[in-house]
Amino acid sequence: MNEKSPYEIRNFGISAHIDSGKTTLSERILFYTGKIHKIEEVRGKSGVGATMDFMDLEREKGITIQSAATFCQWKDMDMNLIDTPGHVDFTVEVERSLRVLDGAVLVLCSVSGVQSQSMTVDRQMRRYKVPRIAFINKMDRAGANPYRVCEQLREKLGHNARLIQIPIGAEDQFKGAIDLVEMQSYTYEGDNGENIVISPIPADLQEKAEEYRAILIDTVAEYDDELAEKYLDDKPISAEELKRAIRKGTLSLKFTPVMVGSAFKNKGVQHLLDAIVSYLPAPYEVRNEALDQDNKEAPVVLETNKDKPLVMLAFKLEDGRFGQLTYTRIYQGKVGRGDTVLNIVSGKKVKVSRLVKMNANEMVEVEEAKSGDIVAMFGVDCASGDTFTDGTLNYTMASIFVPNSVISLAISPKDKGTQSNFSKALNRFTKEDPTFRVHRDDESNETIISGMGELHLEIYVERMKREFNCEVIVGKPQVNFREAITQKAAMSYTHKKQTGGSGQFARIAGYMEPWEDCGDSNYIFEDDTVGGSIPRQFIPACEKGFAEQSKTGLLIGALVTGIKFVVDDGLYHPVDSSDLAFKLCSMAAFRESYADAKPVILEPIMKVGVEGPDEFQGVMMGLISQRRGVLTGTSGQGNYSQIEAEVPLSEMFGFSTDLRSATQGKGEFSMEFNRYAPVPRNIQEQMVEEYKKKRAAGT
Repeated sequence: MNEKSPYEIRNFGISAHIDSGKTTLSERILFYTGKIHKIEEVRGKSGVGATMDFMDLEREKGITIQSAATFCQWKDMDMNLIDTPGHVDFTVEVERSLRVLDGAVLVLCSVSGVQSQSMTVDRQMRRYKVPRIAFINKMDRAGANPYRVCEQLREKLGHNARLIQIPIGAEDQFKGAIDLVEMQSYTYEGDNGENIVISPIPADLQEKAEEYRAILIDTVAEYDDELAEKYLDDKPISAEELKRAIRKGTLSLKFTPVMVGSAFKNKGVQHLLDAIVSYLPAPYEVRNEALDQDNKEAPVVLETNKDKPLVMLAFKLEDGRFGQLTYTRIYQGKVGRGDTVLNIVSGKKVKVSRLVKMNANEMVEVEEAKSGDIVAMFGVDCASGDTFTDGTLNYTMASIFVPNSVISLAISPKDKGTQSNFSKALNRFTKEDPTFRVHRDDESNETIISGMGELHLEIYVERMKREFNCEVIVGKPQVNFREAITQKAAMSYTHKKQTGGSGQFARIAGYMEPWEDCGDSNYIFEDDTVGGSIPRQFIPACEKGFAEQSKTGLLIGALVTGIKFVVDDGLYHPVDSSDLAFKLCSMAAFRESYADAKPVILEPIMKVGVEGPDEFQGVMMGLISQRRGVLTGTSGQGNYSQIEAEVPLSEMFGFSTDLRSATQGKGEFSMEFNRYAPVPRNIQEQMVEEYKKKRAAGT
């Protein structure tokens, strides 16, 4: 492989709401860059499936489950592409991809426009400061309107978005696009749209093209002084000058260029590739920081330079045919086959025995990779989010944002003989996916798996069966409720125990109160004692007691969140006081005062988007209302209705089946976690009674 400079690399991802055409677009990109020689469809009749959806489950369900990486070349530019899932249950795949990518393509449906998951993806892009190009796909669909979608980008997502192309025709008359930068017309011919025909702008669209070019220039002029001067003097502006201004605006995250096309109909993809080269950043143009562990985690800016010491991040793990496959992004330095690297998190040195570039599930061996590259290593034991260096630096990269799980299932192997495979599968999945969590319920003695939604857990149950030959018995889905207090309550408790010899003695006083800003923890602890009323060595034991007791609330045994514990007084005994005594005293003080703090049960509230034909709008609203849903917005596009609502997760089980039945299979919905909110009083009383009965039956 010819060595490329950091300018000649583009690392980008494709993200969107489910079913907007991400994987179809990826397939066309691979075809036009010569990576594949035959286009396969996501739900193709051949049964082969798209290249990037290589899992059997992905091909059966017609959705992307895992982010898939590939590399290709376009006009001498090396491209590392990651196709990400659109379903919110697999949102961590989007998170970890955007964490390591330099740019992104936000795909939008020309009919549905900005949808609920489009907003989620956009938030993720902002979190990691990823410049993006918007691609309005499915221009061949009935009701296609790119002008409305561009306006939605501005109104709903707050983008400074402008079309850099306008379509030639729409729906079944969609032929191509007019490039407002070059002011030329592009149409696509041949079986797969591989022949691009360049021609003058059609006379009936000339005036419209000039109008939208003026709007584009007016918007991007603020990012380029030279262009602004020419614009104010009413001088002609060349394509190169306009490209330069668009690039500056895009890289600064202040402008979003918008393109149009139809990946399925093979129109507009080649020009999207040109735009990726022209407007998305090269690795050296992105500011990447590491945390210096030898200097109190002070931020350090990394250089995209192969001659600097190595810093790379493991962002995704996969169980491959030859063992663990670790996807890494190299931010600084280089790594070669046979090199020894240091895992900063575990402190272990590992030898890089194999280094590969991935094309979905196919591998290409490489001898060396350098800063800016995305490669995979074999046989390296690590976890997702670990940082590797050459041993001369003690740097770590900030890891990804991991949302809390909202749904749980009790599972157990059907056959006791597969217990070993059952354990292996759970260990594998928790290592691969930070949003997949496993714990043991002490009361029921069951194994509980938790995740982001029904589909998320359903996929892992199916993978256990297929990949680990382990069928499981699945319990009823359980919602991850929380508890919280609503008012301040005083705490004062004395713990005494005398059992011959030295006893136990501790007394603490203070208060608990609601506290929103607890960071990554569910509680905050504050020591306000003075005068040695509680010796310093016992303070950690007090915190430990509160932390342990807060894991099991007294209403339904759920985790207590958003709570602050303050200890401001106490007593100790020189002989009978101990860590254990103060820990038990804190736990008892919590239990005794909890009711005074007026606790409530919190339930996960989901942001739900429902879409379907106008004729079913009333039915769809009724289904939401029946589930304690609150409508937050409605909109219509063509003859389609979009409904946005907030609905408790506990009420959403079976919604998919009910929606399909009520809309003759034409309705669809998406759902993501929004916030926790108190359950209604009558439901809380019912849940508390059920918990009491369960505990009584257990004892």
